Amino acid sequence: MNIPDHRQTIRWRANLQARIKLGEAESFTNCLIYDITIRGLRVCLPEKIGVDASVKLSLFLSDDCSMENLEAWIVWHKAVNGSHLYGLYFTKISDPCKEKLYRFMRSNFQEQINKQWWKGIDKDIDQQKGDKDMEDRRIFERFEKCLGLSFLNLYSGTEGQAQTRDLSAKGIRLVADQKLEPQTPLEMWLKVPDKGEPLYLRGEVVWSRLEEADKYHCGVNLEKADLMGISRVLRS
Repeated sequence: MNIPDHRQTIRWRANLQARIKLGEAESFTNCLIYDITIRGLRVCLPEKIGVDASVKLSLFLSDDCSMENLEAWIVWHKAVNGSHLYGLYFTKISDPCKEKLYRFMRSNFQEQINKQWWKGIDKDIDQQKGDKDMEDRRIFERFEKCLGLSFLNLYSGTEGQAQTRDLSAKGIRLVADQKLEPQTPLEMWLKVPDKGEPLYLRGEVVWSRLEEADKYHCGVNLEKADLMGISRVLRS
């Protein structure tokens, strides 16, 4: 069954008590799901688990919404008041599980959906895109990182330099030395301070504005979620 594209873009702020089973565990553990999409979730667990790794899991949201045989990449971790908050990106989720999740959220969070809370996640992008339904570009936590970045404008063939302000596995906010129009495709080389090679990325400019003299602040959506890359940057 093909799930319509717009149903894959919605992020529900759930604050939902649920149960999760990770890896080879024999039983479910209580957890709190802060928000969830068909692409991933932000979940609070009582115990600490590994980061920068793949995990198999099952989720029990209700009697009529139990999802098994999921696989996810554990992208980031934060300690919060003795508990552990994680960002998980689904690398395997079947269409029947997507349909179950969609039906569950429509049934339990109709008011949220009607108000379209997810559209307020990134106001900067909304200002550029208007009322168009948008992908949630913050499935992953954004981390403040000031790193050097070289880029190639694939439209004009010109090269440039920039500094990142924050980044996630799916997007970068940067300050560039030249104007970059929305929908401009970029090749980028991020300078990671770990003495390794620059991290190669591809993306597209989503929004751009002049903030100060000859300095353009831009939001770049990455072509694909670079899970290993963001983990490397966060460790540096």
